[in-house]
Amino acid sequence: MSVFRTKSVEQAIADTDDPDHRLRKELGALDLVVFGIGVVIGAGIFVLTGTVAASHSGPALALSFLIAAVACGLAGLCYAEFASTVPVAGSAYTFSYASFGELIAWIIGWDLALEFTIGASALAVSFSGYLQELLAGTPLEVPAEIGSASGGVVDLPAVVVSLAIMVLLIRGTKLSSRVNQVIVAIKLAVVATVIVVGITLVDPGNWVPFIPESQPTPESAGGFLDLPLVTSIFGIEPAIFGIAGVVSGAAVVFFAFIGFDVVATTAEEAKNPQRDVPIGILGSLAVVTVLYAAVSLVVTGVQDYRDIDPDDAAPLATAFDAAGVSWMGDLISVGACIGLVAVAMILIMGQSRVAFAMARDGLLPRGLAKVHPRYGTPYRITLITGLVVAAIAGFVDLATLANLVNIGTLFAFILVSIGVAILRRTRPDLDRSFRTPAVYVVAALATVLCLYLMINLSGETWLRFGIWMALGVLVYAGYGRTHSRVGRREREAAATSDGR
Repeated sequence: MSVFRTKSVEQAIADTDDPDHRLRKELGALDLVVFGIGVVIGAGIFVLTGTVAASHSGPALALSFLIAAVACGLAGLCYAEFASTVPVAGSAYTFSYASFGELIAWIIGWDLALEFTIGASALAVSFSGYLQELLAGTPLEVPAEIGSASGGVVDLPAVVVSLAIMVLLIRGTKLSSRVNQVIVAIKLAVVATVIVVGITLVDPGNWVPFIPESQPTPESAGGFLDLPLVTSIFGIEPAIFGIAGVVSGAAVVFFAFIGFDVVATTAEEAKNPQRDVPIGILGSLAVVTVLYAAVSLVVTGVQDYRDIDPDDAAPLATAFDAAGVSWMGDLISVGACIGLVAVAMILIMGQSRVAFAMARDGLLPRGLAKVHPRYGTPYRITLITGLVVAAIAGFVDLATLANLVNIGTLFAFILVSIGVAILRRTRPDLDRSFRTPAVYVVAALATVLCLYLMINLSGETWLRFGIWMALGVLVYAGYGRTHSRVGRREREAAATSDGR
């Protein structure tokens, strides 16, 4: 039996009709656009803007966002074709199964588990931090003993919000979508206020020079684990500012776009996936790109980039404080706090859908793919995901794991970009309601850009990623390979053939 056996598109779609493992089709195009906006606009827009402006791009931060948006947009076109052609839960896992084969599909599913689960845990911890900052000095102030995993016994707010999200997702996708719409409306109102108020405070002189002169980074004397992989391979010295700084800044702010691929995991629950999923993916990317570029111009226009503290957790609030508009700081903290709930919710949902698809294929215990008889959601895997996220958020310091989320996402983008081109060649007969324009050019550009952003991550991140992937291969060899439904069909077909 080959570990590169593929699962046909027809079989993948047929499996969605299994009564015990069938998800309800309740989402429209607007739901998916809002899901995309909800998961992408999180703490990144409030935190990364200041960090990258001060340490990488200067006023050219907007260009860094645009470069990252191009990479995401190219990958998004490939996701849109795949998701409309194979409207099945699982996103990159399902797409890889149809184009690369079972082993690669397992690896990408294992990779997505890392991205979504650790990402959701990190966001729950970030939510806890913003909440405690807002409640500090009030009768509702959170005691230190239950407010941090590192400084206390447990991060209780992070645990509570993780469990609350889990219950909400079990109760139904449509209910979760409605809650997300309310949260996204609040987030967009906060971002719009930041832009409108910020425009009145902008000093155009802060944008000069728009691309500051290049300078070597302090990390250039570090070792393999500390340096970007591109430096270790090609000897390219890391730099801040200049064109190199703008590009390295794009590698950082790229992670503010992480999550739009979650829209593809909901394809099986879309009413009209051939139309709605491409709109959801590309529509949400377009909206957040405009907002990110506008906010980046505001933060560098209100405050000189040389005065921004790169370690400041709330650079937008600090910029407005410096301009004498301190009430904006509280508003931004409220927006970030509420926004993090939506992002964590959609990441948990994305993880549950990927694991659901893997369990339905037998690569994980098939009982995990059981759908709730009343709510129509994969409640067992959602329950497990929620408990794991709560445990990690409550008891683990996630600082050293953050970059694993980023490298995992880029790896998924690369496989989807290559896979859509492969499926064009191997299955030209498939009905494609959305076709990626100039697919081979788009797929090649997406692959190159994402790979370049990957090698701008540190050697330490690559080492940890390699260890996680190796562990995944061992799990597949020990369980998935022998329990695969596709493999079982192969064995049954071979037995029938031998019997003849």
